[in-house]
Amino acid sequence: MPAMKKIVVVGLGAVGGFIAARLARAGHAVHALARGATLAAVQRGGLTLTEGGRTERYAVAATDDAAAIGPADLLVIALKSPALAQMARSLAPLVNTQTLVLPAMNGVPWWFLRVPPCNDTKPLAAVDPDGAIAATLPTERTLGCVVHLTCSMPAPGEVRHGFGQRLIVGEATGSASARCKAVAGLLESGGFSVEQSADVRRDIWYKLWGNMTMNPVSALTASSCDAILDDDLLRAFMARAMGEAAAIGARIGCPIEQRAEARMALTRELGAFKTSMLQDAESGRPLELDALVGAVREIGARVGVPTPEIDTLFGLTRLMARKRGLYG
Repeated sequence: MPAMKKIVVVGLGAVGGFIAARLARAGHAVHALARGATLAAVQRGGLTLTEGGRTERYAVAATDDAAAIGPADLLVIALKSPALAQMARSLAPLVNTQTLVLPAMNGVPWWFLRVPPCNDTKPLAAVDPDGAIAATLPTERTLGCVVHLTCSMPAPGEVRHGFGQRLIVGEATGSASARCKAVAGLLESGGFSVEQSADVRRDIWYKLWGNMTMNPVSALTASSCDAILDDDLLRAFMARAMGEAAAIGARIGCPIEQRAEARMALTRELGAFKTSMLQDAESGRPLELDALVGAVREIGARVGVPTPEIDTLFGLTRLMARKRGLYG
């Protein structure tokens, strides 16, 4: 595996900014594709990271022109799912035959059904409606990644770390590889706790199974997780939806062994916190509804699992988001 000298982060939001800042702090030269106020702030004064009571600025070579950056050795995709679908083709200058892609994103990734045991190359309309993502970011050069940490972005170009620093990475096919080991080592140099997974698809589905209900319910009710989980009716509803997602997982090689009630009990122990979708709703940002919920019901339809509870959750949240201009 060649040395990954050219690291490019696409999207300097909370997670992308955190990864970029951590890697820059470790001494890596980091390039970033950004836009708007965030781009202006980083070009003007660097990327600001606050964690552990300290605030520091790090130099990141940011631009809005992918061609000016050129092909990356490691391309970290940290965009919201709707943004990636919109700008996928514009990322082509960042990719060549040596580029390794690491999506640090929520929900179902575009490549999820394209690998064994599914081998379904039909694009997932919910996340890659015209197949542009798969065409630009080849599945065979993409690693799976699960992000287990919280960050916020109080202002453009400023990132605040909440809690956690765990990242799970793995080959989409589940095999061990030198390139996965190299990426894990690079991320560890930035202070992340990295787990190399033998079945990253299952890890992705497990995280999704836990947050595909909590996120939209929080956005619908404008409530923190503790208030949601203290409501008996909401817990029962979410458990039924999670049961549908578990049935889908069993059909696509991602079985869920935990009970929904046990998973919700673990979440309740975290206390009062706002999901990422609630934070987006409050800030007027587009909701990642398709990647977190729409893709699940689409996969369910493909494998023959009815999803009445997930359909209801999707429809209610979609209407709310459309009314507020948060869903296209």
